[in-house]
Amino acid sequence: MEKFGKSQPVTRFEDVRFLTGEGRYVDDIAPEGALHAFFLRSQVAHAEITALNTAEASTVEGVHLVLTAADLEAAGIDLSMQGTTVPNRDGSKGAAPLRPVLAKGRVRFVGEPVAMIVADTLTQAKEAAELIELELDELEAHVAVAAGGPTIHDEAPDNVAFDFAFGDAEATETAFDAATHTVKLRIDDNRVIVNSMEPRGAYAEWADDGRVHLCFNGQGVWGMKTHLARNYGLDPEQVRITNPDVGGGFGMKAMPYPEYFVLPQAARLLGRPVRWMSERTEAMLSDNAGRDLVSVAELAFDENLRITAYRVNSVCNMGAYNSYFAQAIQTNLFLRVLMGTYDVQTAYMGAVGVFTNTTQVDAYRGAGRPEAIYVLERVIDYAARELGVDPWELRRRNFIPADKFPYRTVTGELYDVGDFNKVLTRVSVECDKAGFAARKAESAAQGKLRGLGLCYYIESILGDPSEHTQVTFNDDGTASIFVGTQSNGQGHETVFAQFLSDQTGIPVDQITFVQGDSDLIPEGGGTGGSRSVTTQNNATLATVGAMVTAYSEFLAGEMGVDPGAVEFDDETFRVAGSNLRPTFLEAAAMARAAGRDDLLKFREKATLPGRSYPNGAHVAEVEIDRQTGVLEVVKYTVTDDFGNLINPLLAEGQVHGGVAQGIGQAVTERVVYDDSGQLLTATFMDYGMPRADDMPMIAFTTEPVPSTANAMGMKGCGEAGTVGALAAVANAVLDAVWETGLRQVDMPFTPCRVWEMLSETRIAAE
Repeated sequence: MEKFGKSQPVTRFEDVRFLTGEGRYVDDIAPEGALHAFFLRSQVAHAEITALNTAEASTVEGVHLVLTAADLEAAGIDLSMQGTTVPNRDGSKGAAPLRPVLAKGRVRFVGEPVAMIVADTLTQAKEAAELIELELDELEAHVAVAAGGPTIHDEAPDNVAFDFAFGDAEATETAFDAATHTVKLRIDDNRVIVNSMEPRGAYAEWADDGRVHLCFNGQGVWGMKTHLARNYGLDPEQVRITNPDVGGGFGMKAMPYPEYFVLPQAARLLGRPVRWMSERTEAMLSDNAGRDLVSVAELAFDENLRITAYRVNSVCNMGAYNSYFAQAIQTNLFLRVLMGTYDVQTAYMGAVGVFTNTTQVDAYRGAGRPEAIYVLERVIDYAARELGVDPWELRRRNFIPADKFPYRTVTGELYDVGDFNKVLTRVSVECDKAGFAARKAESAAQGKLRGLGLCYYIESILGDPSEHTQVTFNDDGTASIFVGTQSNGQGHETVFAQFLSDQTGIPVDQITFVQGDSDLIPEGGGTGGSRSVTTQNNATLATVGAMVTAYSEFLAGEMGVDPGAVEFDDETFRVAGSNLRPTFLEAAAMARAAGRDDLLKFREKATLPGRSYPNGAHVAEVEIDRQTGVLEVVKYTVTDDFGNLINPLLAEGQVHGGVAQGIGQAVTERVVYDDSGQLLTATFMDYGMPRADDMPMIAFTTEPVPSTANAMGMKGCGEAGTVGALAAVANAVLDAVWETGLRQVDMPFTPCRVWEMLSETRIAAE
């Protein structure tokens, strides 16, 4: 029997308090007597602000303060929010127009914050907001995902945020000219709203010593600490940031937002804590959205149907401003997996980012990698059908062979290990590919179309490869683990305590998990990019190593032997010929009794030598009612290579959640703006969130090829489900409708859109 903690399907410890209402979310823990903030937001997408008068609003009963951009500037606060820029193809930097925390001079999207009202109650703050005199000279809006249109920022001619390119355009063109076959496909990747179960929220307070504390439900504390210190001109030591329990982040909560910069000033002026919690429509108007790009992908093949070159050009939506990571998502992060799992060394990518009068677009589960894999797996599937070859066989023919690892990709990534054929063979059995023809015939007998879709994805784990772990032995005989990552519902409390228990023998119920406090944990990378499990456990291994060394020396002195004679077997220390076999907790008690406080706290930083590359095959099976366009995902099968698993149950849960988000985008979700920039899908009455009956049962198996990039042989799994799901569903739809003559299919596959697509083929055939 394997020891507890080693690849055991342990249920999540934190779920008990979540399910019994004991979670500590930001809106539950705001300080007693905190005032309520409400943000007046623009109701038009593009306009000059000609007047902004808050005098009457300030007189409403219960109102303590109204803040505008002018008020913040007068107080010496930097209004600017930072955003990553990428190089243009001519070597210049992408556009970086001012993004103010409150609108200054002009509003550029519906939902942009203009003023903040602080009152005793939320109702009073809302009533006061209605009395603010905001006069606007409305301008024409630009909402198309295309360059041109009315100018949004003077710094971005034709509304181009960046014009990015990678690869040898001439060599790629030469390869296409020499190709035996070429295939080209336009692919839309629809915008989605993240809609985390818990909307964004925060509170701010100031201590008597002049330190500010901002608590917000984000994905890490250290980035926000740096940003807030910069904008307020504070020493970082004057800033404390905390993240309590967080009800879903998915990348959307990984970056700063305007509200977090305004709340502290109100709290400072009023000498009282100030709290804010987003409402659902407010969130849909102001949270960063995901995806939203259009790509044209091309493949060149030789006479043996080996891919000789790949070319993709995308136009991607930035929204009204640069969000923090936005320019990097469809450029640098897209590039990480540009060629996926295929052995191709000639490729070219171009990407143009455009500003529009819509909400910002930034990271959403996978951040660039789902977009890249979706394009690649769509065009290779389409190519197989155009060339008359089995899509599975075309992939096998072009996979990177197992004997070519480690493999340097055309974009510079070093894939350490992989056996894609093995994974694909396993999933073909698990999904019963051999029985699909019979199932398709059965559907046809009922007047329905049935399709089988494959996506073979690979992920590149992102984020800082370094992390810190601190282990403290407490006075009550227990231990605490302090981590630099931040759980958003993934089960960190279970996984990291479980791993520490496995490595030290400390009972898991004697381990307290601590995260999300910049005062308690001086550094950390937060959560994002599927980095948490590999980076954090790597740091834990380093910390445990330091603990074992230190305690071996201490116990050697206590037992009168050389340190080399002390052994640790993952549970107890021992010396040959001695009956003394203390556990870590017993050894810590001995150290405390001996006055060795230096043995009661250990903190180590560790850096991974390289990224890990989870990969796998997703197979979706769909059935379509010809008469109504209703599509059902009737079967879904996943075989992943996540390397070694600490907790298979939690890994499977991550896959289920990712697949659900991918199916949601593929089948029901789509953001719609009208020509004036008004969001038409701003409630759950209009926005198609996936429901339980939209989800099939998901079969999950693993074919691990342990990573060599970390001592545990693990590969991150948090985003993999979404990376694989989009193309699997879309390719299943294409497979189902191919016999009707339909060649272009785009998400989301709602009944209306599917019915319209099928109707077009019927009309064309008549």
